[in-house]
Amino acid sequence: MILIEETTIDDAALPVDEFKAHLRLGTGFGDESLQDSVLKGFLRAAIAAIEARTGKVLIARDFSWTLSFWRDRSAQSLPVAPVGLVSAVTLADVQGDETVLEAQSYRLEADSHSPRLRPVSGLLPMVPAGGEVRIAFRAGMAGDWGGLPADLGQAVLLLAAHYYEYRSETALGAGCMPFGVTSLIQRYRMVRISLGAGL
Repeated sequence: MILIEETTIDDAALPVDEFKAHLRLGTGFGDESLQDSVLKGFLRAAIAAIEARTGKVLIARDFSWTLSFWRDRSAQSLPVAPVGLVSAVTLADVQGDETVLEAQSYRLEADSHSPRLRPVSGLLPMVPAGGEVRIAFRAGMAGDWGGLPADLGQAVLLLAAHYYEYRSETALGAGCMPFGVTSLIQRYRMVRISLGAGL
């Protein structure tokens, strides 16, 4: 399985001014924009980390996901959420010949944690032996920064500030995320239930 981000977050969509205010950086100087590229890098890193931890895409963009088989031909869960649109489903055989499925043959089952691609009737078509299926879709919680839930926006700023403050630190543990960030994103994480837990 290969997930590719086809479009990226535009620089103009990043909350650089809000981040500067959060960091309490000085204003009114001639070189105010000197650190902008560095701040954008920390914001992008924080967004990516929170997306990885929650499985949620924050700012809407386009993705393509390639599979060699369906996990379940009655409903294929998509790798990130929320998904607003499935734009194409393409089957490719081992020679690379492609067949685009008719949009009327499948539907998106929206879900805030695990959106699914479902056939309108019957089952999803068989993936050719040695071939693959590619699903093109658009995912995101908001079209721009202003549309994000306030707690997620705050989590991004807190984590980006953490990265900024500790930018020279190399001794932090793997997966280190400040408590304030983890508490803000907790409700967006998908709960995984194990049959072995508590039995």
